Amino acid sequence: MDNKQHWDGVYGSKAPDAVSWYAPHLKTSLNLIHQASTNKGAAVIDIGGGESTLVDDLLSEGYEDISVLDISQKAIDVARARIGKQADQVHWYCADITQAILPQGYFDVWHDRAVFHFLTEEAQRARYVEQVMRSVKHGGYVIMSTFGPEGPEKCSGLDVVRYDSEHLHGQFGKTFKLIDSSTEIHQTPMGATQQFLYCFCRME
Repeated sequence: MDNKQHWDGVYGSKAPDAVSWYAPHLKTSLNLIHQASTNKGAAVIDIGGGESTLVDDLLSEGYEDISVLDISQKAIDVARARIGKQADQVHWYCADITQAILPQGYFDVWHDRAVFHFLTEEAQRARYVEQVMRSVKHGGYVIMSTFGPEGPEKCSGLDVVRYDSEHLHGQFGKTFKLIDSSTEIHQTPMGATQQFLYCFCRME
């Protein structure tokens, strides 16, 4: 089973609020996006956005240039149906982020909560970083959230890589200036807890 089939199976078999990473609102992510840009015309992309409510909150705040990428069309379809007519205001990409075709030097803010830690192979991570470097404007911001050092070792039946801030920032290199990092304890819909790490970077 390839990654697309795996994630279509996950999203096809579970309600949006029944996956472990679900949160009604991604408050930390929103706060970091606000720090990155107060301009509602800023181009923001949510990597692995799928069924996440981040797009709903960005639309409600008046952001005008939102993109969502997910490997699962099922997840995108759920989000589009939930949002309704406003879905037409969003740029949707159904693709594997390591292979996606994105506009070059376009995005002001790149947000990823819980995709990068699934890239267990060095070559996958290298392709991901290349995508960021091609797609984000110089001076743009990158918000990365992965499982922290005390986070799960597996998620949705897949192995993950856990990071501390030095390790995660080291994957991206000197082109990315680390502005801030923090950890957060996320409570899953099932009542368990997961440690997430957030790194907030500026692309030099």
